[in-house]
Amino acid sequence: MTDPSIQPHAVVSREQWLAERRRLLAREKDLMRQNDELAAERRALPWVRVEKAYVFDGAHGQQTLADLFDGRSQLIVYHFMFAPGQKEGCVGCSFVADHIDGATPHINARDITVVVCSRAPIAQIETFRRRMGWRFKWVSSNRSDFNSDYHVSFTKDDLAKGPTYYNFEKRTSPSEGEAPGLSVFYKDATGEIFHTYSAYARGLEVLDGAYHFIDLAPKGRDEEGLPFPGAWWRHHDRYASDTIQARHAE
Repeated sequence: MTDPSIQPHAVVSREQWLAERRRLLAREKDLMRQNDELAAERRALPWVRVEKAYVFDGAHGQQTLADLFDGRSQLIVYHFMFAPGQKEGCVGCSFVADHIDGATPHINARDITVVVCSRAPIAQIETFRRRMGWRFKWVSSNRSDFNSDYHVSFTKDDLAKGPTYYNFEKRTSPSEGEAPGLSVFYKDATGEIFHTYSAYARGLEVLDGAYHFIDLAPKGRDEEGLPFPGAWWRHHDRYASDTIQARHAE
């Protein structure tokens, strides 16, 4: 039976396939070179000195932004959507978080620390982190302006005023008052900290290694017809049960 999610394809000889593959390879190499150029432009952006003293709650007590570098000069903070009172963290942010632990030793070896940050209290964070089996460092910014200053959390007053600032423009904010993001910092030899880069929305997709695998397969992301891209995401401990329930519903 033909799979309706697969577009009709010509079936050709190995020689014809190789010619088409080489044509595509030329385009792939061009895209890689463009990406290298874009990465260089990203690193060349001017910096902003961080003047405010931020304090975070961690599993082992309070830490400053400087402490989060953990002895390294570069810090990447992933802003995970998890607000006070929520029972579990955002599914999409969890999709990103599933990629962190395995990469951490390699990232650390390049003088970079990765930390996840949410507004939820640390006890709430630790309960969910243990459920998901994650080992990365996750801190709470619940008692600071950090999330607001980096445009990933919005108060009821913010939302009541209309469009808020997200992804470098005024737009309607999420109804829950949280949005995903990433902020990068550098600490120099004197201890001064600088904000060097931020990304939001689909700018975070580069972190989703699973998508890079999925994009290689014949069906690709196979998200046409879904309410929105990523509607298929689940917390990684929920896929099996959802599959069983779907089968019983058929």
